[in-house]
Amino acid sequence: MDNWDEVRTAYQVARMGTVSGAAEVLGVHHATVIRHIDAIEARLGVKLFQRHARGYTPTEAGQDLLRVAQATDDQFSQLVGRLKGQGNDVSGELVVTSLASVAPLLSPVLVDFQREHPGLIIRYLTGDRVFRLEYGEAHVAIRAGNAPEQPDNVVQPFMAQEMGLYASQSYVDVYGVPADTNDFANHRFVGNDDVNSRAPFSRWLREFVPPEAISFLCTNTITMREAVLQGAGIGFFSTWEAKNYPELVQVMEPVPEWSGKLWLVTHVDLHRTTKVQTFLKFLKSRAKEWTC
Repeated sequence: MDNWDEVRTAYQVARMGTVSGAAEVLGVHHATVIRHIDAIEARLGVKLFQRHARGYTPTEAGQDLLRVAQATDDQFSQLVGRLKGQGNDVSGELVVTSLASVAPLLSPVLVDFQREHPGLIIRYLTGDRVFRLEYGEAHVAIRAGNAPEQPDNVVQPFMAQEMGLYASQSYVDVYGVPADTNDFANHRFVGNDDVNSRAPFSRWLREFVPPEAISFLCTNTITMREAVLQGAGIGFFSTWEAKNYPELVQVMEPVPEWSGKLWLVTHVDLHRTTKVQTFLKFLKSRAKEWTC
């Protein structure tokens, strides 16, 4: 194929489903998109899309083109990520990803690191989605749970995150504190709405607390934290975070089953670059000050 602009246009039409959507992503006029689609279909001698009132749907041939174009786009993104990590200075972009619950610890580190390297642009991505280091989506990932096993990643133990079971003073004033696990049925708990959550403390909660006692369900640890602070029930906090809220009451001593491990993950192609190594050294130094 001599004209890659046409392939890229067809890929975006297949991905977005409309000419206007593809035009916006590509930054071109919608007439340009239509011209490219007509040209590539004429050159290949096949219809890549079914046109209808709602937009464009790829034909079987269009799906084949989409798969090839997706692989090419992924490879290009990987190349860009690698190139951004090269060089002997700490500049350009540094993309770091973690669970949102780690943000109160990590954000100050990122701010201080940027102050030391003012030419650096920080992109801090949080959420449950696992960002793909092999495609250049991040330079450094902090991941929880079992050690990541993706090929071509460099995985280092980072720290253990100790969790505790807490209630707000307003909750305790009304319901008191459980005497033991047998008393859990007489209390209210804040839990994760995802029954398949891999967090050790979420699994423990569902094992030891009657389902009817888990009366306030949330989608992530941030909303669970807010619910506990407002007195909705008993729930989990990391022990370092709980120290920031004097209104919290620890309802029982932490048990090992609640805690999880955090891992530092980098891609082998970027691991030895100056930017990544400088940040990892800075992060590990600051982490020694944390009590988790």
